[in-house]
Amino acid sequence: MQSRLFNLNKVQGAFRNFLIAFVLSLSVGYGTGMYYVSITSGFSDKTVEENYIGNELDEEADILKFKMKEKEILSIIHGHMIIFSLIFLAIGFLLFQSSYSSRVVSFLSIEPFISIIVTFGGIWFMWKGVSWMKYLVIISGTLMHLIYVSSVVLILRDLIKKRD
Repeated sequence: MQSRLFNLNKVQGAFRNFLIAFVLSLSVGYGTGMYYVSITSGFSDKTVEENYIGNELDEEADILKFKMKEKEILSIIHGHMIIFSLIFLAIGFLLFQSSYSSRVVSFLSIEPFISIIVTFGGIWFMWKGVSWMKYLVIISGTLMHLIYVSSVVLILRDLIKKRD
């Protein structure tokens, strides 16, 4: 394994509690965002697309949605890419301090950045009219979220597991 600044599974006391509190509070915020996505899109390809390009041509739509303005879509993409990058920077840093294999750590640390680019780049292209990108957005977004949950579980496992 690569050199570490500290070993997560050997951290004790206030620093250990600080890291656990950080990961848990980050996860509550992350989970709140996921809940928001679930109530606004229902995780379906149709509603994911409607959120960005609208549904004003669908006469049977329950809720009328309009295509986002360019400034609005750029603001969403910009903000989300920066925040997700910082989230995965912090999570990746903690993973590199963990006891897991470098192969696992490398995958869990690097892949989210690819998913960030694919997910939010896909949203941009979907907004520009490339309808099939909604499937790529769903796949890459799902992978990013699964990696987040997996990473948090591994980090907390290292922090909480019984000490020697």
